Amino acid sequence: MKVMHLISGGEMGGSKTHVLSLVQALQKKIDITLMCLMAGDFFNEGRKMGLNIGTLQQRKRYQLHTVFELGRLLRREGYTLLHCHGPRANFYGALIRKLYKIPALTTIHSDFLLDFQHNFYQHKVYTTLNTLALKTFDGYFAVSENFKEMLVSRGFPADKITVIYNGLDFDAPVKTVSRQEFLKKHGLNIPEEAKIVGILARLHPIKGLDIFLQGAKTVAEAEPDTHFLIGGDGERRDRLLALRDKLGLKDRVHFAGHISDPLPFMQALDINTLTSYSESLPYVLLEGALLRKPSVSSDVGGIRKLIIDGETGLLFPAGDAAAFAGRLLTLLRNGELAKQLGENLYRHARENFSLAKLAAVHTEVYKKYGKGMN
Repeated sequence: MKVMHLISGGEMGGSKTHVLSLVQALQKKIDITLMCLMAGDFFNEGRKMGLNIGTLQQRKRYQLHTVFELGRLLRREGYTLLHCHGPRANFYGALIRKLYKIPALTTIHSDFLLDFQHNFYQHKVYTTLNTLALKTFDGYFAVSENFKEMLVSRGFPADKITVIYNGLDFDAPVKTVSRQEFLKKHGLNIPEEAKIVGILARLHPIKGLDIFLQGAKTVAEAEPDTHFLIGGDGERRDRLLALRDKLGLKDRVHFAGHISDPLPFMQALDINTLTSYSESLPYVLLEGALLRKPSVSSDVGGIRKLIIDGETGLLFPAGDAAAFAGRLLTLLRNGELAKQLGENLYRHARENFSLAKLAAVHTEVYKKYGKGMN
């Protein structure tokens, strides 16, 4: 079995963590290569991890010569399966599958009809290309049961969809970074005695950061010693800064910018949160679980598999800022409950969302499809 994972190489956040950690785990079991369509932080991080990783140094999106370059490489090197991640990789993968007769799988990391919804041109072009490409694959990995249901509702065959939840290596050593060290590095002025509520996310409408800020307004008025930390960058940064200032939270809500390593960010928090309108089962909650952080999340996607309301964390209806604020106040005012939920979350995640389980499921599916080129 010889498998190539294909990805654009510009990914950040959960999809980056998923692919890099998955390939690292699979390298212990099978012959695997991770191919990026561009060089960048993703590629450099993969190299530092010791992955068998390459790049095509693609200069423009959707260059058709890439199809033939990759197809010839796959044939010459005897690959038995192609596994794609993301719209651009799906586009090339669909063409390679047709022209070179290699089995191809793809992972559905998000709702593909929402990925480009806030850019008219990209939505019309990229969403259309991705949707057409997706219909041609031999099999699919859906990163939550909800995503499988979404695919089936859109005409994808249920028997070709494998549900896989994200996983972490809970035995890997974690470097300890003090709160003050992290805050100083990012130029953040937060009092030492403050409680910090945080969120790590792309600054994108789907992440519900407007709800985070509206909830922060309510909590800041009720608990004056609470500060709020937003990690990540994206297209909505200026709008979110303007909303923060409009809400009178300039001294209470802090933007850390791009975060390359999530764990030091998580270590600085007292409460980890997620306010998305749509998700699968994001790594930011698993990373919080690894550090035993009490967590508050919107009840979307497969999150309730990890955050069991009242047992391993607290959930609120997506889009409900008042409910979000109420859950935060519950934890801020009850330290024992917060600590217990964090411990419960760690145990539950360790037992059910391991990287070893993630790799094992992939290997079994590869055996089913990976018959190589005709």
